[in-house]
Amino acid sequence: MASGSRPVDRRTLLKLGLGAVALAAGCTGQRAPARPVERDPVLRERERHLANLQQLTFGGQNAEAYFSPDGSRLIFQATRDGFACDQIYMMHVDGSGLRLLSTEGGRTTCAFFVPGQDRFIYASTHLGSAACPPRPDMSGGYVWPIYPDYEIFSAALDGSDLRRLTHNAGYDAEGAVSPDGKRIVFTSLREGDLDLYLMDVDGSNLRRLTDRLGYDGGPFFSWDGRTIVYRAWHPRTPGEITAYRDLLARHLVRPRQMELFLMDADGGNIRQVTDLGAASFAPFLHPDGKRIIFSSNLHDPIGRSFALYLIRTDGTHLTRLTYGEPFAGFPMFSRDGRLLVFASHRNQQVPGEMNIFLADWAD
Repeated sequence: MASGSRPVDRRTLLKLGLGAVALAAGCTGQRAPARPVERDPVLRERERHLANLQQLTFGGQNAEAYFSPDGSRLIFQATRDGFACDQIYMMHVDGSGLRLLSTEGGRTTCAFFVPGQDRFIYASTHLGSAACPPRPDMSGGYVWPIYPDYEIFSAALDGSDLRRLTHNAGYDAEGAVSPDGKRIVFTSLREGDLDLYLMDVDGSNLRRLTDRLGYDGGPFFSWDGRTIVYRAWHPRTPGEITAYRDLLARHLVRPRQMELFLMDADGGNIRQVTDLGAASFAPFLHPDGKRIIFSSNLHDPIGRSFALYLIRTDGTHLTRLTYGEPFAGFPMFSRDGRLLVFASHRNQQVPGEMNIFLADWAD
C-alpha cells in the first residue's frame, strides 16, 4: 500500500471484520482470533500506557511483528505450523487473514513492508541450505548466531517474484525500509565487522554508515524518514575486543550489553542515547520523533527478564511500560502513533511460547 495512504482506524477494522481488506490482500476471510488480555487492576494501572490490550497469535514462537504503512496489516516471523525454525507470515491487525510468505526453506528474520509497493523485504538462509541452520552452543553462555548464509530478499505480498538484494559471503540481515520506500538500512559483516549499511530498495547504491568496532544492529527509520535508531555494543578493553573478535570468527555475538544510538538518515550526526549498562535492544521511534520505545533487562540483576521501556531522545525520562511477563520485546508504533505492537511471553501455555500483542497507546 502507498506510503501516503490514510491510516485505517483500528476500531473500524475490527467492527467490519476486515473483509474488504482481506479481499484486497487476497486472503480468505476468517473469524478474527484476537482476544482481550485480562489484567488485574494493579497491573492495568502499572501498564497504563497500554489500553485495550489484545493477543493476536496463540502458540509457537511469534516475534518481530511490524506494521504496514497504513496500519492495517502486520508482517512477522514465527516458528509454528510444523516448521523447525522461523518463517515469514502476514496477518491483519486483528490477527485474521494469516498467510505464509517465505519459501519454507532455511531460517528467516526481519521482514518489513516496502511503502508504495505491494512488496516486503526479509532475510533468509535458504540459498545456503533448505534445512534450518544449527542452533548455537549455549554451554559457554548466551550468544546470538550470525549466520553467514543470511541474505536480504524482496518479494511480492503473496510471496512470489522473489528477488535477491544482497550478494555477500557473510551476514546480511536486520533490514528496515524507509517510509518513502526508497532505501533499506541493514546490518552486514561484509567488511569484517557488524556495521550498518544503506542501499536503495533494489539493492543498488550501497554505502557504509558505521565503522566503529562492535555490533551495530537492529536499525529502524523514524516515521518521518529523517532519523535512524539502532542498538550497539562497542568493546573497549583489550579483553573485550579479543572476546568479541573470537566469537565473531565463529559467527556469534554475546549481547550482554547494548545501548541505543541515533543517527541522521544519511549516517551523519551519530549520538548515543542511553548508558544503562544493560542489554537494551529493539528500539523504535515514536512518530513524534522525541521518544524511543525499546526492550531491556535493566531492571533484572540476573539479566534474564526483559520489559518495554520508553525514553526521550536526549536520554531523559526513562519509563518502564510492561510488567506482566518475563519477556517483552520488538515494539513498534503505528504511523499515527495510536497503536503499539510487541512480542511477549505473556499468557504462554508452554515454556518458550511467544505471541504477538496489540495495544492502543495511551499518553
